[in-house]
Amino acid sequence: MALQALQSSGVTFRRILSHFPEELSLAFAYGSGVYRQAGPNSDQKNAMLDFVFTVDDPFAWHSKNLKKNWNHYSFLKVLGPKMITSIQNNYGAGVYYNSLITCDGRLIKYGVISTSILIEDLLNWNHLYVAGRLQKPVKIVTMNEDITLRSALDRNLKSAVTTAFLMLPESFSEEDLFIEIAGLSYSGDFRMLVGEDKTKVLNIVKPNIAHFRELYGSILQENPQVVYKSQQGRLEIPLEPQSLQGCIAQLTGLIILLPGSVAEFFLFSAPHKANHPFISLGKWV
Repeated sequence: MALQALQSSGVTFRRILSHFPEELSLAFAYGSGVYRQAGPNSDQKNAMLDFVFTVDDPFAWHSKNLKKNWNHYSFLKVLGPKMITSIQNNYGAGVYYNSLITCDGRLIKYGVISTSILIEDLLNWNHLYVAGRLQKPVKIVTMNEDITLRSALDRNLKSAVTTAFLMLPESFSEEDLFIEIAGLSYSGDFRMLVGEDKTKVLNIVKPNIAHFRELYGSILQENPQVVYKSQQGRLEIPLEPQSLQGCIAQLTGLIILLPGSVAEFFLFSAPHKANHPFISLGKWV
């Protein structure tokens, strides 16, 4: 992944960020307030801006933010930063949200997640919540030089591409690929089929094909599993005539690149559902 494809120099985002403690390993904005969507969320002007703040030490960050932005928090603020951090780390997807906040003239909500929990989600798709947000175009406002975090961000995108390959036929369009990728995070639990809300996914993808292409283009160009015809917007997975053992080897080569629980899904649950011509061999592996 070219991280530059994610980054933003937006003045609005940086101005909002200035209202918060600075100790952020990553901050990004996402959603309909950032990238235009079709359908009912098409009004960008009045849309709420959504942010995720990643912090190395949630207790220290919430302690400072409570002093700076006491009114952002619910009644939990009276319980202090220790309780807020405990709720953040131990419930749901590891994210604590403050919502319906007016900041610098814009309505925003922001979630706080620890760097370590985010990295785990990026690598293993434990929740596929923040990791799922980062599989779609976002505006990165700030990011430090944490090599582990940057590597995990890259791995998350590559895992999304490989997963989509296994759900698609031998030949498909960029739009087909991006729809499969965008649908992953809306499954909630990956073991549910992707694309449950097709209209919502289409509304995200169709106006933003260029942004998806910018995010995934270099990964597709460098991926040996696929022929990417960028000018035609088409992709093909070459299938040479080969033995059963060779087919299984190609399938296994794709699956071992995936997070563990996702690999199990394809090996044991997906054969009768997926479109990839080799995925049915999973029942024999």
